[in-house]
Amino acid sequence: MQYVNLGSTGLRVSRLCLGMMSFGNDSDRAWALDEEAAAPIVRAAVEGGVNFFDTADTYSHGASEVATGRLLRSLLSRDEMVVATKVYMPMTPGENGGGLSRKHIMSAIDASLQRLGMDYVDLYQIHRWDGRTPIEETMEALHDVVRAGKARYIGASSMFAWQFAKAQHAAGVNHWTRFVSMQPHYNLIYREEEREMIPQCIDQGVGVIPWSPLARGVLAGNRGRDGSRRTTRSGTDPFTDHLYDQPTDFDVVERVAEVATARDLPPAQIALAWLLGRPGVTAPIVGATKRSHVEDALAAEQVVLSGEEVARLEEPYVPHPVLGHV
Repeated sequence: MQYVNLGSTGLRVSRLCLGMMSFGNDSDRAWALDEEAAAPIVRAAVEGGVNFFDTADTYSHGASEVATGRLLRSLLSRDEMVVATKVYMPMTPGENGGGLSRKHIMSAIDASLQRLGMDYVDLYQIHRWDGRTPIEETMEALHDVVRAGKARYIGASSMFAWQFAKAQHAAGVNHWTRFVSMQPHYNLIYREEEREMIPQCIDQGVGVIPWSPLARGVLAGNRGRDGSRRTTRSGTDPFTDHLYDQPTDFDVVERVAEVATARDLPPAQIALAWLLGRPGVTAPIVGATKRSHVEDALAAEQVVLSGEEVARLEEPYVPHPVLGHV
């Protein structure tokens, strides 16, 4: 496993981040695993060198954070693990149960830490942009979370590049903590972040940790052009239908399969290897519900694609509308 700095910070993270969304007892997600079933998967990731783990308060209404804390404590010391979580989605009833107001951020970080069983998180991320809250209020509240020792760094997720620049500017002029990472929607099927966000992150020294690197399994072949659903998740995840419904998306899926066949490798390894080789990418966030998913991800980190293979993989892409910001 290779390790790199997260953006321009001194924080060292593995080149793969294990996404913890699919873990948690009593999850409402049909494909989610309880902690007992998740344990060997997380262990395989740790044994493979993964030290970076991403969750969110909203995943299974907090059950993912509970599972994350319990599973990691049995495998690593607190100093060895890099734990990231997120804030924004509604977590309690009422008008102030979500968003990025000072009120919600201050209550949400305490609730996340309680579920995780930790004194601090390494990376506290805003899950989406909150158009109802002044960005100055949000950035000052996040700065105070860091000053209180409840988070070491802060990051952001899907938004427009101008919004990210506005947030960083507000932090800079007020001498508040700036975002050190961006978690964008980015994979071979959806590459719109290459236009503005990723160049901005490269220019500003911000780490890029893409979500959905395998397009929620589509690039690994979990559904067909004919509408077939080959896994539990692909048949019970309507958000995937929203993100990947262009007929041309399957041109990319089929091209990945062709390159994978030529290399005698699984399509998942090819798709992840492509993303790991993209400029600015620090660590894709890889979800797993089987040990083989982790094994593919670990193997992909060692795969080097030729220039010709990269060109073939990228050739079928067509522009998409903005997807994943809400």
